[in-house]
Amino acid sequence: MTPKRKQKLLLISLMLGALSLAIGLTLYALSANINLFYSPTQIAQGEAPQDREIRAGGMVVEGSVERDPNSLKVRFAVTDFAEEVWITYDKILPDLFREGQGVVAVGRLNAAGELVASQVVARHDENYMPPEVAEALKAAGQMPDHSPFQRPAAEQQY
Repeated sequence: MTPKRKQKLLLISLMLGALSLAIGLTLYALSANINLFYSPTQIAQGEAPQDREIRAGGMVVEGSVERDPNSLKVRFAVTDFAEEVWITYDKILPDLFREGQGVVAVGRLNAAGELVASQVVARHDENYMPPEVAEALKAAGQMPDHSPFQRPAAEQQY
């Protein structure tokens, strides 16, 4: 093999190695930042990971909101009408947060199976429910097809 050919082969090998490294690092960064949605039933069945940030949502259970009088800490249960999961949150809740309303919380599961939330998102009007919550309730058979919480036809996936 001529020296010129060896040089070209080395250059191509280095470029392929650098490209592979860049793709690998990009995929690793993307997978580390993904937080998947889990319904209370999936969390209760142990499908949700404990070492990753996840999103969980459902309807806030009536009478489950417990507020600490000395801090902002709030504890409440969320249900898909099949199972319940408890969520703790130590920041200011959204103004639209209420019992019986749909919410999505972002956080990590602790050893007791309780979600320690870093963010809680409440719906923005009476006819909206986060799509993940609506699908989880529909899968649990607790939301009729004619519910006002369905996504508009323009948003539905086919």
